[in-house]
Amino acid sequence: MRLPLLALLARGPAHGYELKQDLEKLLGSAYPQPNVGQIYVTLGRLEKAGLIAGEDVEQTSRPNKRIYQLTEAGQEAVLAWFEGTTDEPRVRDEFFMKLALAAPSGMADRIALINKQRRQYLNTMRDLSRLGTAEDADNRIAQLLIEGAMLHLQADLDWLERCQEELE
Repeated sequence: MRLPLLALLARGPAHGYELKQDLEKLLGSAYPQPNVGQIYVTLGRLEKAGLIAGEDVEQTSRPNKRIYQLTEAGQEAVLAWFEGTTDEPRVRDEFFMKLALAAPSGMADRIALINKQRRQYLNTMRDLSRLGTAEDADNRIAQLLIEGAMLHLQADLDWLERCQEELE
């Protein structure tokens, strides 16, 4: 959450709730909705780290709000984030750990685990398909997020098929 918030602040000052709304609008309903409390905690940490600076702004009929803006260090952090690559191999996959330990533990059937996981992936794909045709239909970023998730799920289904072939 730290770096996405910094990236949003790169376009200009904003307050926490505004950042939450911007993330929701940008990413659409397929992305888990950020908790406003988490956003404010993260903003506090970013401010303590010197990556953003906050200023209280008086409001006449409401409590004061805190507006945040990037510092030079925050701008450098965002630039470094965009320059870096993302390397997240799923070697520490929880499902695979269950699959590997099912037989030695004697507590689960591998094929039953595969079938249960397959059903979960298919249900998730169905839910994502509904989102893709719902309120995010005009949001290209949200559509790309949904498409990427669907492709990952299809790869996971193909991998489950491979596991089942190998273990039967």
